[in-house]
Amino acid sequence: MAKKLIIFCLFILGISNLTFSQTKADIVKEIDQNYDKYGNLAHQIWEYAEVGYQEYKSSLALQDLLKANGFKVEAGVAEIPTAFIATYGTSSPVIGILGEFDALPGLSQDASPSKSSLGGIAGHGCGHHLFGVASAAAAISLKNWLQKSGQNGTIKFYGTPAEEGGAGKVYMTRAGLFNTVDVVLHWHPSDANKSDAATSLANKTGKFRFHGLSAHAAGSPERGRSALDGIEAMTHMVNMMREHVPEDARMHYIITDGGKAPNVVPDFAELYLYVRHPNRTIVKEMWDRIENVAKGAAMGTGTTVDWEIIGGVYELLPNQSLADLMNENMQALGGYELSPNEIKFALEIQPTEGMKIKDLASTKIIEDVKSTINGGSTDVADISWAVPTMGCRTATWVPGTPSHSWQAVAAGGTSIGTKGMILAAKTIATTAYDLFNSPAEIQKAKAEFEERRGFDFKYEPMLGDRKPALDYRN
Repeated sequence: MAKKLIIFCLFILGISNLTFSQTKADIVKEIDQNYDKYGNLAHQIWEYAEVGYQEYKSSLALQDLLKANGFKVEAGVAEIPTAFIATYGTSSPVIGILGEFDALPGLSQDASPSKSSLGGIAGHGCGHHLFGVASAAAAISLKNWLQKSGQNGTIKFYGTPAEEGGAGKVYMTRAGLFNTVDVVLHWHPSDANKSDAATSLANKTGKFRFHGLSAHAAGSPERGRSALDGIEAMTHMVNMMREHVPEDARMHYIITDGGKAPNVVPDFAELYLYVRHPNRTIVKEMWDRIENVAKGAAMGTGTTVDWEIIGGVYELLPNQSLADLMNENMQALGGYELSPNEIKFALEIQPTEGMKIKDLASTKIIEDVKSTINGGSTDVADISWAVPTMGCRTATWVPGTPSHSWQAVAAGGTSIGTKGMILAAKTIATTAYDLFNSPAEIQKAKAEFEERRGFDFKYEPMLGDRKPALDYRN
């Protein structure tokens, strides 16, 4: 009778693989019981939609949640006002959990299947409102288990701002905040459920500022030197570089300031540029060439130029053993089904421009572990070179949704986002539970980490010794 009751409970919890222990099932149940609370908090942060290093309300909301659940919070770490560490426990092993909460500028959008701005300056096009809350939910459930069981161990929740171009985690890594951690776990919103041993693109970013001489563009143009000409000369040469860099390199930019009036020769102009490649050494080499391009553009246009390094991140260092462990837990949990209202939303948004038509049933599927290269960059990568690190992705968007899109913002503000967020919380919590209970798993992850990283590795951040770029979104 007791065995039948446990099986029934596991079925109700949506656990598709009965290898879960009763304790794991209890951890999962606790997260489910707080579904509405976590969903409401994520939606609140979705409405805040604060950009990098300006996430004061979002950061404080997560700090308050963790404090209320028995964590000791240290705010303003690594010289970043919105960065924090929330800790429970004092013994080994130490498991770190990452939480993000910054939004993207220019993506204000309501939670509807048609493009409709809320009138704000930003939106959660990468789902970081879900990211931070799911990670906090996992940390709280683990804390409660540690407290009840008397199990040895420490949980460190890292509130990590400005992932979107601000490289917040790089400053935290540089400050040595992960030096005492055994393993770091994280996740990311997506349109599918998977736990890949993936790498990513290293990148380096900066703002190039050209200075010239103002003059009347019609009355006395010969007396002016256009800073915008400097920008245009630079971008022309950057685009010619595309023929002479590795084919998997990426360069992209925006002109953030090109002058104020057509009849005034602009004495100032600014270019914001990214360089990416799967190997950070290639990124450094390309960046050196781009600096020379900027100098040449200034010389040829009679202007001057200076630049500021805004961000720089490594490529992710994969960890197959942690990927396999996390995938086992995702497989045991299973995905989730869309409700009739969610299916209606999905069928309306899938045909919109930029989307791909994918099977809506994929929210129920856990994909197999693969070794891939993600097309984007992340500051999680720098942490992965300091400590064994692993993350998963869950379907918080309609299948076929690209990240950094209004469609991602819209779905992230609905119950689809909440369901994917809760799956991520459960995956992190159950994976951390295995690590707390199996020192062998931690040692296996560390052995792989050392082999991949190399025993003579020395960490040198891509952004050098600059202070956090707290004003990069201004």
